[in-house]
Amino acid sequence: MPIIMGTSSGFIGVFSSVTKVMGGGILAYGAIMGASIIGGLFETVLGAFIKPLRRFFPSVVTGTVVLSIGLSLISVGINSFGGGNGAKDFGSLENLFLAFVVLIVILFVKHWTKGYLSSSSILIGIIVGYIVAAIMGCVLPHTAVNAEGVEYTKSWVLNWNKVAEAKWIAIPKFMPVKPVFDLRAILPVLVMFVVTAVETVGDISGVMVGGVGREATDKELSGGVMCDGLGSSLAALFGVLPNTSFSQNVGLVAMTKVVNRIALASGAVFLILCGLIPKLGALISIMPQSVLGGAAVMMFSSIIVSGIQLITKEPLDARRLSIVSVALGVGYGMGVSPAILAHTPQAVQLMFGESGIVPAAFVAILLNIILPKDKAEETVKEVVSEEAATIKEKAVTK
Repeated sequence: MPIIMGTSSGFIGVFSSVTKVMGGGILAYGAIMGASIIGGLFETVLGAFIKPLRRFFPSVVTGTVVLSIGLSLISVGINSFGGGNGAKDFGSLENLFLAFVVLIVILFVKHWTKGYLSSSSILIGIIVGYIVAAIMGCVLPHTAVNAEGVEYTKSWVLNWNKVAEAKWIAIPKFMPVKPVFDLRAILPVLVMFVVTAVETVGDISGVMVGGVGREATDKELSGGVMCDGLGSSLAALFGVLPNTSFSQNVGLVAMTKVVNRIALASGAVFLILCGLIPKLGALISIMPQSVLGGAAVMMFSSIIVSGIQLITKEPLDARRLSIVSVALGVGYGMGVSPAILAHTPQAVQLMFGESGIVPAAFVAILLNIILPKDKAEETVKEVVSEEAATIKEKAVTK
């Protein structure tokens, strides 16, 4: 599957809590790594049992999760479009110009070319944006003065010093800190790995619908969640925080339709090289946020479309409409406005206050179990299942 795994920011809240409980220092860091190792193995086991749990994730539930993922990324995309959160020149004409250049190039290459070029529209758009930013740095001033009279460097300026100062080679150290296995750290981290598994199921569902035009199979969901868990345990052995599937990749696949394993493996090799060759990593990291934003606003919106496709795969009757409406209104709303959970236990805040994805998924799953199903629909599904079983038996007999 074309899924990209990377370090998850969703664990920051629970790890901050663990650090306070453990008293900080090397002991707390070791406890975080130990909890990550156990949590990764726990998610791996959870992935092995996805098949019996699959009935809790029909298209209306996975579609709601994918839709929530897209909605949660819209603000990220538009913030990058303007120059990035915290940028002192956020929304400046230079940032908007760069973002629109990237967006226009992507649209042109995507719809006015064919084959390889069309599939590479996002990469071409980002490269053009990078080049335009470099040219702008040669002809436009790099600094400006804010309302307080303080001079600052504009966010779109390429910081070549960072590339020059980066090392050529860096080898990761195995177990830089001794893992500590403490229940005070393990238990809350296990909960977050369950949350991560739910998000991974949503990402895989979105990728398969957007890239292949079908729902993910039990084997694909199971493999994806297990890979997520094993990757997190392996990362912890090198002192790195847990991994999770990156939702941004869902939009990329939905736009390009590129699901080739060789292409995905090439991207993985490039990421590994960025880690082993810091200069290469620095060359990528200095890219202006507005360049990424020009591509992100389109990619992230396509995730929403994938979610809608999943939800409307079956007729949107009153029951499904209620599930989607309440899950987005109440569940996703909690993530968007986490202050509403300020008086709830810390565990609830960590689970549901980090993003709108998890509460929306929880509400959708709960309503799918509670709300009564249409009897006629159930009868049709039973008949279809029986016919499929009969056909399978005949095929085996032959």
